Amino acid sequence: MSEIFLGQTSDFAEGDYRIFAVDGVEVGVFRVDGDLLAWRNHCPHFGGPVCQGRVFNRVSETVTAERTTDGLCFAGERHVICPWHGFEFDLRTGRHPGDPRYRLQKIELSVRDDQVFVRLP
Repeated sequence: MSEIFLGQTSDFAEGDYRIFAVDGVEVGVFRVDGDLLAWRNHCPHFGGPVCQGRVFNRVSETVTAERTTDGLCFAGERHVICPWHGFEFDLRTGRHPGDPRYRLQKIELSVRDDQVFVRLP
């Protein structure tokens, strides 16, 4: 399949995302720490529009030796949360943090001369 032009790199603000319909497939493009990443807008859990969910740093909870909580903290990884059932995925790897069976489908993205292109599998 040929490459599809999506826009200029300046069209994608840091920490933001955009959804595109490409040949009948919805693609979410995210800018994370200056990098552009593309994922199919389809949650592997139950088919929800995962790329339209909230994006935030991964939340972790520290448990003490006494098995009590030491509180919540935000880790450095950026996650997207599926709006249907709350499944979360690391935006860099596409992996669910607790269950390796669930992973987003990566879409090939390239940048040339400040132009952004995707290629569907």
